[in-house]
Amino acid sequence: MNIEIYLAKQAKKINKALDGTLPKESEWPQVLHQAMRYSVFSGGKRVRPIFVLAACEAVGGNEKKALPAACALELIHNYSLIHDDLPCMDDDDLRRGQKTCHKQFNEETALLAGDALLTLAFKALSASDGVGNVKDLERQITAVGLIADAAGHRGMVGGQMVDLESQGKEINLPTIEYINTHKTGALIAVSTRVGAYLGGGTPRQVETLYRYGKYVGLLFQIVDDIMDREGYASAVGVPEARKEAESLLLKANHELKIFGAKGKVLSQIADFVLNRRH
Repeated sequence: MNIEIYLAKQAKKINKALDGTLPKESEWPQVLHQAMRYSVFSGGKRVRPIFVLAACEAVGGNEKKALPAACALELIHNYSLIHDDLPCMDDDDLRRGQKTCHKQFNEETALLAGDALLTLAFKALSASDGVGNVKDLERQITAVGLIADAAGHRGMVGGQMVDLESQGKEINLPTIEYINTHKTGALIAVSTRVGAYLGGGTPRQVETLYRYGKYVGLLFQIVDDIMDREGYASAVGVPEARKEAESLLLKANHELKIFGAKGKVLSQIADFVLNRRH
């Protein structure tokens, strides 16, 4: 299987679901909804939702049951990017080659667009489309809690806070690893965990894919650091960072052994993460 074709196919599927989840631009208040859609459809790779669906597939689940969670995680990711770009945070003018939300609109609109995407994510998580029985409902409720933890003060937001506190300072490796595993890694790890869980995976399968997600989440950020010559790569040097990335790939792929052929897609995605150039 050509992994790039697979990723493009899955991204198209997720974009269609996101289009149905987001309010139309014509719906009042139009500017808010335009800002939400502008940010979500600005060229993201849909890494997190693709991990959700791939993990669901690996445990033999029905991806329709995981699609709302896939959309929710992408909405959360995009809200975090909008807020991350604001002048009070990283103060970025461009993202993915386009104006950031607050530059295309204004700071107030960007702030509210991020807020709206976050709250819409939890509305998507509560959708009843994939609920066929009481067990599905129980899984859905648990998934809400898992995603909230990964997105909040114990996960992404906590990592962002430590990142902000560390700016302009010389920081040690444990702090860099905390930032990487929380700010970036937490949402990727919960993507594979929730995908497996909603797909009906056994406790062993779910925890195995959670470990895989942790390895790949850290791998993803280290590759970013190598490309940008910052963070982990700046602290230990590019050769050592590359060595650590390759070690994480081996660990991630080792976790997939229990899935046999069903883990092939996740293995190929991990390889793609290591070797990507942008």
